[in-house]
Amino acid sequence: MSYQDYECVIGLEIHAQLKTQSKMFSADSTQFEAADNAHTSIVSVGMPGALPTPNRLGVELAIKTGLALGCTIRERSVFARKNYFYPDLPKGYQISQYDEPLCENGRVIYLLDGAKKEVRIVRAHLEEDAGKSVHIGDASLINFNRSGIPLLEVVSAPDMRSPREAAQYAKSLRQILRYIGVCDGNLEEGSMRCDCNISVRKKGETRLGTKVEIKNINSFRFVEKALEYEFERQVTLLHSGQAIVQETRLWDPDKNRTFSMRIKEDADDYRYFPDPDLLPLVVSSSYIEGLKKQLPELPLERFERFQKQYGLPSYDAEILTEEKEIADYFERAVVVCGNPKAVSNWMMTDLMRLLNDQKLDINQCPISSESLGELVQLIDSGTISGKIGKTLINEMWDTGRRPKQIVEEKGLVQISDEKVIEGIIDAVLKDHSHAVAEYRSGKTKSFGFLVGQIMKACKGQANPQKVNELLKKKLES
Repeated sequence: MSYQDYECVIGLEIHAQLKTQSKMFSADSTQFEAADNAHTSIVSVGMPGALPTPNRLGVELAIKTGLALGCTIRERSVFARKNYFYPDLPKGYQISQYDEPLCENGRVIYLLDGAKKEVRIVRAHLEEDAGKSVHIGDASLINFNRSGIPLLEVVSAPDMRSPREAAQYAKSLRQILRYIGVCDGNLEEGSMRCDCNISVRKKGETRLGTKVEIKNINSFRFVEKALEYEFERQVTLLHSGQAIVQETRLWDPDKNRTFSMRIKEDADDYRYFPDPDLLPLVVSSSYIEGLKKQLPELPLERFERFQKQYGLPSYDAEILTEEKEIADYFERAVVVCGNPKAVSNWMMTDLMRLLNDQKLDINQCPISSESLGELVQLIDSGTISGKIGKTLINEMWDTGRRPKQIVEEKGLVQISDEKVIEGIIDAVLKDHSHAVAEYRSGKTKSFGFLVGQIMKACKGQANPQKVNELLKKKLES
């Protein structure tokens, strides 16, 4: 058997929690890690006669997402009841959207190994989350804090052909959602979950195979690993002449395998019908256009602009545009100093190191973007050396002070006066005549030793370029 004779066909359904303070159809809080069942009401727990009221901000965030994904926004969409029975769904149905979703027919374009990939978006619809079942021994406990949390389900077409491609698509969608501020994308807290649909077929075939769904994966690494396992499992079944069952499976990260959860339902099994308690959702074209104007520049567009406008390599541009706040910080610093590559170097080495060491994000950085730009400006103007800059950035981090202020107070201005530097060189050459003799006899490594002694004598404040030029001139005279 050769796995290379087969290909997988993958589509993802990504559930993104919208950044609202209250639930989709009630005023209950969406705060994470509250006490069990602290954020509930008669709506959340499905008491008879409780009536849902749509969350306006949730609708706005859903429309913004649809626009960012290039979707058509329906001016009239319908909330439906998706009927199924489970302990954490006390109403016996989930409010969702079915045949008339809010957003449809979009796309996500992203990069994989430098090449552009495109995945079509079939729909993006609003729905509420269910509660959470906690199993302890033979008992099951229900926490309704998540019941009613606003979700946007983004459903892709089956356009992906490898697990790695699917994982990168999911990362790119998360990046877009975070850029436009509709979802924090925190997978550990369940703010973003992924259902993977995969089928296999022999290469060259056009007919789709039997689809299997892998439910509720909360890690991009697990998305890739689960799909890899499922591809191999399905190919093995086909090769041995067995049929693939349409079912829902779960991923076990400890055993690195999927296992069956239930036979997969079709749409008809959910008995969708319009929710009689909710009127159709109607939005005007002018309202949609107003939300479109609020969208920021999207990640891929910014990545391409950073290369074109600032002349950055693709690696730099990718790192700096990974998060909107990092890209904003970079551009503010460049405005101060006008040297984008230098700002990129400082951010990607020293600044990222300091942030990672303290487990902080860029919004918590004690060094302002203006201060970093000022540091680059001081080096470019020759006021301080790069070596002094390395020392300076640590003090800027510890104190939050501006670099000019520290330089002035500590007398760290770079020495560029040639007469002063020559005096320091002469003193060093006199004290290390053996190194001078070695250099003149052909042992050029002595040059580095002498430079080190000169920089030590001036406490690293001499202009390194001038030191090298003047030292070489004296040694060869």
